[in-house]
Amino acid sequence: MRTEEGPPAASGARRRLLWAATGVVAAQAALVSAGPAPSSSPPGSFGLRPDTPRAALAQLVAGNRRWRTYHERHPDRSAAVRRTLVGSQHPFAVVLGCIDSRVPPELVFDQGLGDLLTVRSAGEVLDEAVLGSIAYGVLELDVPLVVVLGHQGCGAVTAAVQAAETRTPLPGHVMYLAEQIRPVIDFGLQGRARVDAAVTANVRRVRASLTREPDLAPRIAAGRLAVIGAQYELTSQRVHRVD
Repeated sequence: MRTEEGPPAASGARRRLLWAATGVVAAQAALVSAGPAPSSSPPGSFGLRPDTPRAALAQLVAGNRRWRTYHERHPDRSAAVRRTLVGSQHPFAVVLGCIDSRVPPELVFDQGLGDLLTVRSAGEVLDEAVLGSIAYGVLELDVPLVVVLGHQGCGAVTAAVQAAETRTPLPGHVMYLAEQIRPVIDFGLQGRARVDAAVTANVRRVRASLTREPDLAPRIAAGRLAVIGAQYELTSQRVHRVD
């Protein structure tokens, strides 16, 4: 696993400027650039919220770097933040992720209370409740970024692949999940490669579905919203872009 150095020792304003610059560069190189230039607010400074897709993405990229290099800040958990959040919330990103206990978005992006609106379903499967939850974040809370976050070794995708291979029904509602994932399975691949490819293809499919949603499409066209796909690697703890 490649390691990176943490932030240099610096005081106050210098540290904030260093982190802001690092977040922007990482966002451009690792994931996507969208919309106007990011704000200069440092990660975890409650009240200085990213208000563009690019700025929100920079915040997440910087947070994931802290997480995977063991330099977490655990931001926005103070007593003052908790009191402020009683009256309102202003999350800067919606993360649609799997239910897997190893991939909690607030941890893998090193964010805190009020920072992310998280929606979780096994295999990131979409239904009306999931779609409504995402739309609420975008339309009611004016969130500028939606991330569809798949992950290495997804159990729901693995179960869907195995059910398709053996033609064995899964119990109860689990079969519904497998049926939603089945269309992305590449039967030209074998073993682990088949599961890995299905995880990535599933992220692409879910992202594409969201970009076509009538509630979201106008904001995407106007540059007010970006919907991106990403994948979390359990082995390296890195989140990378899925095009």
